[in-house]
Amino acid sequence: MTFRLSVLDQSPIAEGSKGGDALRRSIDLARRAEALGFHRYWVAEHHGTPMLACTSPEILIGAIAAATTAIRVGSGGVMLPHYSPLKVAEVFSMLSALYPGRIDLAVGRAAGTDPLTTFALQRDRRQVAPDDFPQQLGELLALLSDTLPAGHRFARLAALPGCPERPSPWLLGSSPQSGIWAADGGLPYAFADFINPTGAEVARRYREAFTASEVSPSPAVIVAVSAVCADTDAEAERLAASGRMAFALLHQGELIPVPPVEKALRFLADREAHEPGAMPRRRRAIVGSPATVRDGIQAVAEEYGADEVMIVTITYDHEARCRSYALIAEAFSRGGGARAVISGR
Repeated sequence: MTFRLSVLDQSPIAEGSKGGDALRRSIDLARRAEALGFHRYWVAEHHGTPMLACTSPEILIGAIAAATTAIRVGSGGVMLPHYSPLKVAEVFSMLSALYPGRIDLAVGRAAGTDPLTTFALQRDRRQVAPDDFPQQLGELLALLSDTLPAGHRFARLAALPGCPERPSPWLLGSSPQSGIWAADGGLPYAFADFINPTGAEVARRYREAFTASEVSPSPAVIVAVSAVCADTDAEAERLAASGRMAFALLHQGELIPVPPVEKALRFLADREAHEPGAMPRRRRAIVGSPATVRDGIQAVAEEYGADEVMIVTITYDHEARCRSYALIAEAFSRGGGARAVISGR
């Protein structure tokens, strides 16, 4: 099988730095990713955390698209329950007009934060917002394609500002239900293996049940994986300690910026000494040398039958994160049995 390689950027905030630093580093990484041959660059949406800086993907998408020339840029994703479909459609229509043929709109149902912050994001706080994601998604897609039924209450609205340019819609997910919605709606589908490493069956059912549409005549699967690559397995494991500490504390309800490596190593060693076995790896991560990571990515791509693998990397040091992507790109461009596309688009 052949698959493309892409980047999912969560804009990690390193301890001792600011959110603005993280966002500028995302733009820098996007430039490098384009030069390395990655196919697309998606930015995530998170709220209320000191660890991840991007609360507004559309703003960062515009900055990244302006700083690059050809790489596809998009959301990974927009958490649709926070917004009106019209507002999302208008924003991404504008981006598509400014950067024709390059903008992806991937949407998800997850809140991207905790319940309190979710409630704070609501405009009307008299009651909890309804769980009507399928209806929101249907309205968004109809707005983007200008196919609202004649009798729809919003049918008389003016055409979107970016027409005839449109973003490419995707559905994000980490559960079986998202795969069902994507198949029924004829949408390309991105599964977050770094959240739930049991999605291969979801992807298989999605492909089997897929209904062809104007958006996507055939099923398309991205699998998003966590990876940290360095010159040696040992060095990669060392760099990955920062993310392991941050996520370990996240599971306990404590939110922190990405810690320095030495601090994370001390935390992990202390936790293991006092609570042996207390640090299980709840999420799949591909960590190691270029050959190790290449083989790991290849295995996940084959497991999912994926058309594309999107890599998310969390490290304390920005240069280490950039080098991780560079080593992965080099490992695939050298071949060695791997069959990813990492040159050209």
